[in-house]
This record gives sequence, structure tokens and C-alpha cells, in this order.
Amino acid sequence: MDALPSSDNAAPRKLSYRGEVTQGGWITGQATVGTRSLRLGKTEVQLAPDGSFFAAFDRDAAGEAVLSGELADGSRFSEALAVSPRDWNIEHVIVARRPRGAASEAFLARRMPELEAIAAARAQETGAQGWRQSFRWPVKGRISGRFGSQRVYRGEPGSYHSGLDIAPGAGTPFVAPADGVVVLAADDFSLEGKLLIIDHGQGLNSAFLHASRLMVKLGDRVTQGQHIGNVGASGRATGPHLHWSLKWHDARLDPLLFVSQQD
Repeated sequence: MDALPSSDNAAPRKLSYRGEVTQGGWITGQATVGTRSLRLGKTEVQLAPDGSFFAAFDRDAAGEAVLSGELADGSRFSEALAVSPRDWNIEHVIVARRPRGAASEAFLARRMPELEAIAAARAQETGAQGWRQSFRWPVKGRISGRFGSQRVYRGEPGSYHSGLDIAPGAGTPFVAPADGVVVLAADDFSLEGKLLIIDHGQGLNSAFLHASRLMVKLGDRVTQGQHIGNVGASGRATGPHLHWSLKWHDARLDPLLFVSQQD
């Protein structure tokens, strides 16, 4: 969708954009010539040399987000975006949330470096241009888990599901949904199993969990539709499936808002 006009109809537009202005959604846009910085709320939005940009909204984003920028002459502008709420699949159960036992020292010794590696991978800037593309399905199949779904245990919220689970069958090849650079290719992480993270540029990245086989390695440039792995059940998984998650900086996004409906 395009941005709504400014309340000052005489003022020239500083931004145009289209996309899914909703929780877990995204926009791509164009800033006016001479824009030297842009932010969505408190998050810096990277500007391409041609003034185009990508920005996105967390699963729990508030109802209004502000795009604000500064021009080369020092003048500033802002535009409020109405972020529509989503009707998440929230299941209320009358049992108490199962207490989490204290993680063992051995597990923490293994897990902490994994989390650090994931954070470092997602912070990389590779110059990838996949964010400009219309994303495609990495694999098609039965949807076994939806982004944003959550259980509430006697009023206490559990963690929400951070990605999209697709179950096409063990060993099925999956592909890159957009161009990018492999910033992490882990063979045996404790929870994720075989894990790929691909940077699409502009702070946007995809993660693919529980693979049975990885077909690319750290530093590889991949193109949309390229075979990058096979579906599996490595790590902590109850059965073979692909968990695909998307993040823009710290915002968790809904992969279903990036792709068209399955045939």
C-alpha cells in the first residue's frame, strides 16, 4: 500500500512506500533526493544510494510507527504510519506453565557461544540486495506451525512461535527465498540443529532450522531459488520440518507476509 498524504497537503512528499503495514509486516520505499538519514521509531533505516529503503514491524509493534528523517540542509521531516493489529492464534489453557529447570552448566557452556554466533551473524552487513525482491517460498508443504501463535497458561504468556514451520517431508530440498549471503552455516547447534542464516541486506535476514543437510557454506553468495539445504529434524524438533524465520534488526517478522499463497 502507498503512504497516506501528509496532513499538510501543500508540502511535498518526502517518502513513498508500499508493503504490509501491520504487525510482523514490512515496507519498501523511496526517500526524497537529499535525504541523509532515516529512522523507523528508534531503529536506523539504511538508505541505498538511490534513496530506496526497507523497514519492518515487530510482531508486537504498537499501533503507530513514525518514519523520521533528515535532509542534507539539516531540515527534518516525519510521517506517522498506522500499524494494523493482527489476530494471533492465542490458545488459553487452564494448566500451569511447566517450570523451566535451571539449565545445566554443561548446556550453558555450549549454548552461550551459539547465541553469540547467531547474534554476530545477524549483525553482519554484506551489501546483499535480496531485500529488493519479491520473496518466494523456500519449500511448499503442509504448514505445521504459524508465526506468532502462543499459549497462555492460567494468564501467564508463553513464548510465541517465532517463525513459519513447513512440513513437506524429510529430505525435501529447500531453496533461498531471495538473494543473499550466508552469514552462518552451523552443523550441530543444540536447539536449531543444522542452521543457516542468510543476509538479504538492509538488516533483513532469514534463518532456516533443523535441516538434514546444508548445501552452502559460510560466505557463499546465493541466488533466489538456489538449493541451499534439505528438510530434516536435527536439533530439538518433534519431526522433520523447515522452520523459516525472518528478522529485521530486532524485529521478528511473519514469513507469510513476504510470499504469495501456495498453489
